[in-house]
Amino acid sequence: MEALAARLSQLDSHVEGAIRVVMFYDTLMRRRVDLPALARASAGLAECPAGIRLHGAGRPIHFSPDGTAASAPAPTASSTAPITLDEEEIGAVWLERTGPAGPLDEVLLDRLAIAAAAVVERYGPARTTMADPALVELAISGDSDAAARARALRLLGFATGVPLRVVAVRSSVPLDRISAALCPDRPVKAAPLGDVGVVLASAVAVDRLPAGVRAGIGTADSPERSWGEARTALRFATERRPVVRYDGLGALALLAQVPQDAARGNADVAAIGLVAGAPEDLETLEAYCATGSLRRAADRLHLHHSSVARRLDLIGKALGIELTTPAGLIRATLALTAWRLLDS
Repeated sequence: MEALAARLSQLDSHVEGAIRVVMFYDTLMRRRVDLPALARASAGLAECPAGIRLHGAGRPIHFSPDGTAASAPAPTASSTAPITLDEEEIGAVWLERTGPAGPLDEVLLDRLAIAAAAVVERYGPARTTMADPALVELAISGDSDAAARARALRLLGFATGVPLRVVAVRSSVPLDRISAALCPDRPVKAAPLGDVGVVLASAVAVDRLPAGVRAGIGTADSPERSWGEARTALRFATERRPVVRYDGLGALALLAQVPQDAARGNADVAAIGLVAGAPEDLETLEAYCATGSLRRAADRLHLHHSSVARRLDLIGKALGIELTTPAGLIRATLALTAWRLLDS
């Protein structure tokens, strides 16, 4: 490279300068610098403020030529160039010269944009919580091809090959709070899709979720399958069991595939709907089905076991099910779960 630069420098001083700019950025990339270091070095080379902004990444990266972080960017840049990755514009770079543009500004910005795209591809954009819903949908959609999905995940900041969890949430709590709690120390992105919030994270800490949040966690390796699992798991979430992992459902997940009309037409499911008209009875049945024990249900309900026994006897007669038998417990649990899925 140095020999080529020496030969070209004999032809044109502008070409020599351009080659030196190219070599400058090649050296930065070999050192695997991040975006702030890239902007700082560019400002020093250009001897004027330089900036990098990624779409949807919050505040821009902006440095003065002395290497210090600059204040807010100027209203208009003296020259600018788009950052392009996989034929998609993902941001922009710019210089803020007070006088006329320098002879090498165009070359400098071109190389800065290429270097910024390479950094984004390697490390992902600066961490933010909320993301473009269209980009998130592209990353988890079963209709996306593998290349489009990989590009979307890369633009969201997830490295190729890194395990990813997809979480479907429903809550009045702001989605950015939920996602920050779910994954406090690793990359996380979130966006609303219809009436469900989507969280993409490399790991999840469900014990940190705020109260009142219902969440379904997908466990498949691929984002599109994990999203489908997360939505299914969310349907099983209740007030007593607000967080559900798909792999914890086992055979119960099959109930989510039962057509709604078929479930409504089932006698046991219809009977659960009648019992649900009395909140105390429904709570008692839920506690018994969840624990499988009259005494443990009584402990959960803070009632004497004889009181719970009397309630279950009346509920069993209303359902036409002998609840104290193993078969009756299974039958009531399936009917209650199917009824809950209708409500979801």
